[in-house]
Amino acid sequence: MEQNEWKVINELMSTLDSAFKFASPRFTPIATPLASWTIHTGVLLLWIVLFAMAFRITGFWAWATGIAYIAYDTVLLVFVFWKTWRLTHSASIELAATQPALTDAPADGGGAPLTLGVIVAAHNEAKVLQVTIAALLRQEHPPEQILITDDGSSDNTAQILLQHFALAEPAVGQISAASTLAPALRWLRLPHQGKAHALNKALAHMQCDVVLTVDSDTLLEPLAVASMRNAFIQDKTLVAATGVLSPMCKPGLSGRLFQWFQTYEYIRNFLSRYAWMQVNSLLLISGAFAAFRRSALVEVGGFDTDCLVEDYELIHRMKRFSTFQNRGWTTAVVGAARARTEAPGDILAFLRQRRRWFGGFLQTQFWYRDMVGDRRHGWLGVAMLPVKAVDTLQPLYGLTAFVLLVYYLATGNVASLIPVAGIISVKIGIDLAFHLWSVSLYRRWATSAPELNGQGKLEGAYATQASFPLALLAALVEPFTFQLLRHTGAAWGWWYFLTGKKRWDKQSRVTL
Repeated sequence: MEQNEWKVINELMSTLDSAFKFASPRFTPIATPLASWTIHTGVLLLWIVLFAMAFRITGFWAWATGIAYIAYDTVLLVFVFWKTWRLTHSASIELAATQPALTDAPADGGGAPLTLGVIVAAHNEAKVLQVTIAALLRQEHPPEQILITDDGSSDNTAQILLQHFALAEPAVGQISAASTLAPALRWLRLPHQGKAHALNKALAHMQCDVVLTVDSDTLLEPLAVASMRNAFIQDKTLVAATGVLSPMCKPGLSGRLFQWFQTYEYIRNFLSRYAWMQVNSLLLISGAFAAFRRSALVEVGGFDTDCLVEDYELIHRMKRFSTFQNRGWTTAVVGAARARTEAPGDILAFLRQRRRWFGGFLQTQFWYRDMVGDRRHGWLGVAMLPVKAVDTLQPLYGLTAFVLLVYYLATGNVASLIPVAGIISVKIGIDLAFHLWSVSLYRRWATSAPELNGQGKLEGAYATQASFPLALLAALVEPFTFQLLRHTGAAWGWWYFLTGKKRWDKQSRVTL
């Protein structure tokens, strides 16, 4: 690497550090407003009161914790239904708006076209890396840059990059020359410091308008890059966007069960993101497949190396910065940008993932507590973030409701069980209807995509696993199985947050 290039990279890293300290509330704190204190404290006090009622009265209101939990979840479902209703009439228009158009459109209406580069941060991901890179190279409109950021891998990642992609191994801290097979492809080799560190180091080497982050176990459909590129061309205020992800789990019974549950979870989450996007309050941009306008990303300081969920924290920082600097930045979910990502396929792996996710969610909620209830942030401050404040204790409500239900069954408390059974039946009916609604809307986006055979090669096509009969079965079974696992993982996340744990969890990979 030439001396001038090193100088530019060092200057950018210094700029990122300064910008991060300016934009992060941990370095520029604002007094927590009364609304934020009231909401957070009120949720905890309400749980204490409702839990106490279980030991003081009998009948319907003895299970008040469960009633509150069900009522809250139902209100959110109604909101999502309301905000996604327009898709039943304009889905074709929505799709047309996000389908790839001419990708040589200029970024600002004139001058050079908008360029897009991809960062793949990987640590010991040799089992899946080859297929991920192959999917990137097979894009209908490929990215101008693909940077494989090797975060101190000790497996045979180097062998994969050397043998299959003709990349010469660089020294630690260096970047390779371009691949002789794929000129856009390069290899950045780093000491192991974690995903956020790797992304920031890679960002210094990206010379493009839009930066796409793709996890090493995420397979993009052929039109994903073009769809994401055009979303940024069409919306000049867009600074962060997420694609639509579908889960894939390891083979076997356990993997099939977890993929089944997580498929419908992902569908609901996608619709929820679309709903919140309608009020400019989308916060969840999945780092597994996310795009950022590079100028905005640099301006807020890149990725937070102290957060368990650097993608989620980044969007909070961008939204906060945009409000205080009057930028008018927006975030979006791009329906035509689709991919499949590996998801946990057994109980322990799933709990570990949700532990990290929820621990990082609590970190972010704590750091950005000044935004909760703040009208300056619009619907984000007065609706989305208060909902997230409630979500911090939602697992406690859910687990308490389940424990009380088991207690009533064990003690034969018929006076409480009969009305509770009625409430649960109504809720299951609502969930059934919403599951069907979700699958119906999701099918408007779902299309065929490359399938993987046992040797890790792309071939054939698959249809999205989202059938109506399986959706009905999932709605019946999920509240007493998968939902409890999610809450258990979240409770573990509370311990992670309170004890200050922070690491990029390893996941046991299978060959895709």
